Amino acid sequence: MTEKIDKSGDRVRRMFGEIAARYDLLNHLLSGGVDRYWRRQTTRIVAPEDDGPILDVCTGTADLALAYRRASRGRVPIVGADFCRPMLAIGREKLRRFGADRQIGLVEADAQRLPFGDGQFQIVSVAFGLRNISDTDRGLQELVRVCRTGGRVAVLEFGIPTTWPMGPLYRWYFRRVLPRIGQALARNRQSAYNYLPASVGEFPQGEALSERMRRAGLSEVRYVRFTLGVAILYVGVK
Repeated sequence: MTEKIDKSGDRVRRMFGEIAARYDLLNHLLSGGVDRYWRRQTTRIVAPEDDGPILDVCTGTADLALAYRRASRGRVPIVGADFCRPMLAIGREKLRRFGADRQIGLVEADAQRLPFGDGQFQIVSVAFGLRNISDTDRGLQELVRVCRTGGRVAVLEFGIPTTWPMGPLYRWYFRRVLPRIGQALARNRQSAYNYLPASVGEFPQGEALSERMRRAGLSEVRYVRFTLGVAILYVGVK
């Protein structure tokens, strides 16, 4: 039997705290820069419809929050929430550097206990963070709770390509090469870059995750695969 991955809040918080300084560099390096494209596509497919606020959960260093600022041309208030203080510190410095700290506010908060009232946001997004929440269903319920009626929840997550030859090649890279590069460049005691492929491998994808989104209260759930299925964007309407 495969040992279950430790996704306890304390472990995940420590893990991201240890790799925060190299997090952006490795995201871009290990994806060949295509992670920027995935975020741009997310903001185009789930585009702001009015001047209502947007919430980005598990925002990390605020890359998706910044992508939404660009997509809305700075006209929509955006909040990023994350429970890892070192990641938020880097995010705040990034916002100041881009002159975005007036449009984007960052708050330290657990995705399973968001400090917002019901139905506040036109879009609630999470990029590469849902699988790190210890209770996936509770996390989804919180995303839905703070989304306004008629608003949308957007979940961008890693997937595992299945077509040949992309599937076998990607699995080899993802499980054998990526962890070694990641651990070498961002040394950490939590084995963050071994955790990455392991957590993706056990996380539901495609229709399995779509069904959990429906159970959380979303309708019209659909998903779009990017880069032959390396990343998948799930969208549902409250």
